[in-house]
Amino acid sequence: MDKDTENNLKAKAKEIRIMTIEEMATLGTGHIGGAMSIVDLLALLYFHRMKVDPKNPRWEDRDQLVVSKGHSGPAVYATLALKGFFPKDWLLTLNKGGTSLPSHCDRNKTPGIDMTTGSLGQGFSAAIGIALGLKMDKKSSTVYTIIGDGESNEGQIWEGAAFAAFQKLPNLIAFTDYNKQQLDGFTKDILDMGDLRAKWEQFGWFAQEVDGHDIAALDAAIEKALAEKEKPSMIVMNTIKGKGCNFAEGVEKNHSMVFDMEKAKEAIAAMN
Repeated sequence: MDKDTENNLKAKAKEIRIMTIEEMATLGTGHIGGAMSIVDLLALLYFHRMKVDPKNPRWEDRDQLVVSKGHSGPAVYATLALKGFFPKDWLLTLNKGGTSLPSHCDRNKTPGIDMTTGSLGQGFSAAIGIALGLKMDKKSSTVYTIIGDGESNEGQIWEGAAFAAFQKLPNLIAFTDYNKQQLDGFTKDILDMGDLRAKWEQFGWFAQEVDGHDIAALDAAIEKALAEKEKPSMIVMNTIKGKGCNFAEGVEKNHSMVFDMEKAKEAIAAMN
């Protein structure tokens, strides 16, 4: 990746962070921690890697993204709005009556959402099913999916991991948002999953580990994953929960937070 592309994507990520903070502030609450930690990846996927068409969200030959940790939906919505899937003012209706943007991702309500998610573990299984279907149809599209490190406590994740490896799905590229925190605290204190990269390798996946906020490193990892022709890929992203939001980054209880527009503006000013 050249430096101009990297800088452009960093600028996109900053825009997405600002839009996501403002979006949640209009509601007064939201899953700020896990939304902020995947923003750099979302910018990379939608503005550099993924084959999508905002004018035709259900384009048959598109690449697809399943955000299994569906409570991060507000960051996905900000990304889709920036990409042109729907008007930016929709973001001001987040989780309000009549909205097209519920708190968790819903493919029946939001243009550009490929799978309804939020019940942890199930989105990952859906992504595997989509990838298998595309393989059977001999489609060249790639399925990307994002799971959480807390979500990795779910047995369904590991059932899916075994199944995807057995089915040899190189068109499936997964990411673990390894921000080391979950709803009730730190993952190491609740159910430590150990060496995640090694665990995925043991399940038969091509696994890598990168800095999830280093866009160039993430892109290089995706390039290696796309070159793998036999196995599904897992990219373990070392991230910071709440990244870029000064009242959430590094805070223990940042899974979901209450905040108003004044606090949001302060965070945006600090970011700038």
